[in-house]
Amino acid sequence: MERLQKIIANNGYCSRRKAEELILQGEVTVNGQVITDLGSKASFNDVITVEGHPLKEKVNEYILLYKPRGVITSTKDEKGRQTVIDLVKSQNRLYPVGRLDYDTTGLIILTNDGQLTNLLIHPKNHIPKVYIAKIDTAVDPAQIKKLTAGVIIDDKIKVKADKVKIKKLDKRQNSSTIEITVHEGKYHQVKKMFEALGYNVVKLKREQFAFLTLKGLKSGEYRHLTTKEVKTLYSLVK
Repeated sequence: MERLQKIIANNGYCSRRKAEELILQGEVTVNGQVITDLGSKASFNDVITVEGHPLKEKVNEYILLYKPRGVITSTKDEKGRQTVIDLVKSQNRLYPVGRLDYDTTGLIILTNDGQLTNLLIHPKNHIPKVYIAKIDTAVDPAQIKKLTAGVIIDDKIKVKADKVKIKKLDKRQNSSTIEITVHEGKYHQVKKMFEALGYNVVKLKREQFAFLTLKGLKSGEYRHLTTKEVKTLYSLVK
């Protein structure tokens, strides 16, 4: 027996927080009975419906997507803009693991495995994410090294890079390309880290998430993770 909101989230129907909202709103039933108590428990042997939809036995699906620029990392957008979900074909309710900004490109995982999603995005698990940032000026290498010591963003939060590498420094073109590895996922974190040093990021791409890369994919393309890759992801967070 598990908490009802956990069953709903792990089924991939929605996040646990959203599931709790639906329970409080009377949108969830167990064996025909409306449940409004967040402490209620159930099992998949019970008949559970959410917003009138029965929870079905779930087959987990894992997709690695090369997100293009100008695509929203969401399941839907109130402004009608294209989302990452629009780019893949699936019969399942998929959700992005974390987020990439509207103008950021690169690797993002889509899945209906709520348990793995929660584990991968939890800060304690320190999943490394590698980004390539293009800066609109020639950076000072000594300044860039400060990113590994830590900088303050949002006036009070200290964040730091795990690794920083200058890939290209072009004084003639007045631009720089920096590889930066972080394990946190705060809102606009990488851009804000460079801004804290006085640099402006004009392009940002996530090239790697844990051990996964974009190898073999073009912008907008995707592939399914292998069973071995999924098991490896789980091994990183358990």
